[in-house]
Amino acid sequence: MIQLPPGLKKGDKIAIVCPAKKLKKPIDNALDILRSWGLEIVEGKSVQSGYHQFAGDDQLRTADLQQYLDDPEIKGIIAGRGGYGTLRIIDNLDFTNFLAHPKWVVGFSDITVLLSHILAQTNTASIHGQMPGTFEDASRESLESLRRALFNEGNTYDYSSSFPNRTGIAEGILAGGNLSILIALEGSVSAIDYKDKILFLEDVGEPEYSIDRMLRILIRSGKLNDLKGLIIGAFNEIPEESIPFGQTPEEIIQELVKDYHFPVCYNFPCGHIADNRVMIVGETCKLDISGQKVVFRQ
Repeated sequence: MIQLPPGLKKGDKIAIVCPAKKLKKPIDNALDILRSWGLEIVEGKSVQSGYHQFAGDDQLRTADLQQYLDDPEIKGIIAGRGGYGTLRIIDNLDFTNFLAHPKWVVGFSDITVLLSHILAQTNTASIHGQMPGTFEDASRESLESLRRALFNEGNTYDYSSSFPNRTGIAEGILAGGNLSILIALEGSVSAIDYKDKILFLEDVGEPEYSIDRMLRILIRSGKLNDLKGLIIGAFNEIPEESIPFGQTPEEIIQELVKDYHFPVCYNFPCGHIADNRVMIVGETCKLDISGQKVVFRQ
């Protein structure tokens, strides 16, 4: 049974930490937004730290995140940004106290490591969504989806895809995140169980051949055999190659999943884009795809 952390209330304390790369610039405006929601902000040492690319060395980032996983007064933890680095510390974290007092953990991109590990090892839901380092460019809708998720108010997204979907209705536990990270976690204790899940995928900066290869890894290992549905978010900032691959990411995925029967939608508003709506990893969702129209409820 997957447990949902309790919804936040006005006056609750949340911690901001950076488990991966250091922040590019101050996040004061983002923290003001969180305070406007009635939350008290505690900044971890990693927010102001730097060690080469990272927000402090591995020991500092581990201790920083561990402190707030353990602290029962902290009701939520939001990663300041992604980048790279969470994989370097994940095996040194202890989730014993977190299990006794679960709380929302928020992030995306590299933070998929943490979200996937929490689902795989603690059966607890977490939030794939905007981080303070991305608030400046975030759409109003994406920030509101984060607020609603943190306060357990639920979200419904209704949009039309510009790429042909595969019609169908599905209900199941939502899992997924950044495709490159999910592939990197395969074979480890942090890997998700794909069986009976609705899977969502996004990525940034990957060439088409790499997207093709990663999807084929999932297919060859049987990960897609028992999916209930597939949600394709943004695959953007694709580098130009001297010899074109010949297919867009959507065309690659459409071809690779043609022999499965689960519903598939494209252009979903999540990923490394301004309109990065919240997806609650580990919570049941409902997906209704009718032609180009998509309705997602969680």
